[in-house]
Amino acid sequence: MRRFATRKRISLSDTDATGRFRLDAIARHLQDAASEDWLDAGFDHDSHVWVVRRTELEVREPFRPEDEIELRTWCSGVAGSAAARRYSIAGAAGGLVEAESIWIHLGQDLRPKRLDERFLAIYGISAEGRRAPTRFTLPAPDGLAGERWRFRPTDVDRLGHVNNAAYWVPLEDCWAGRLEPPLHAILEYRQPVDLGDAVELVATDDVAWLVAGGEVRAAARHATP
Repeated sequence: MRRFATRKRISLSDTDATGRFRLDAIARHLQDAASEDWLDAGFDHDSHVWVVRRTELEVREPFRPEDEIELRTWCSGVAGSAAARRYSIAGAAGGLVEAESIWIHLGQDLRPKRLDERFLAIYGISAEGRRAPTRFTLPAPDGLAGERWRFRPTDVDRLGHVNNAAYWVPLEDCWAGRLEPPLHAILEYRQPVDLGDAVELVATDDVAWLVAGGEVRAAARHATP
């Protein structure tokens, strides 16, 4: 059963003014661990494309700034062209995050591509027969007004779209002051956001949306467990 572990350190750029491990930084560490696992398993980035469909974070305990962290990850579900990946981040001096992301496997034409036998042989065992859930569950904004949100050129990745970790930055903004652990947050990636899209951040107390061209590009929910 394949499980991958890596050690990192929380850097100054990962934290806010209080030393809290930011949500966008956590998402970036999750993404990097998934890439490291993929390469370590003998795959390459050129022949496979993965995009995140949904991420669920549970920040259970606070971390100490600049502490060493251990990040473990494994496949927790499969379904056609989708795979679920679990993560656990633990700090050497305390701090705990449990997370799961749903990833969609794409071909070079950027259309969904079924998981092949090699993937299932390496990653399928740890899924233990669980099906990766791919349905969106968060509501629509129902015509609520929003405010303009601008992404930066540095937020765009090699696919030409805003990277999944950058979607957490506007949530840091609209949920400021309410992000101390314990925290439970869900982010659904509905459609890509491109640099130059006129994006609006629409938010209530517990749900937020990124809207562009009249379409919901992402939806998120904040909850205290």
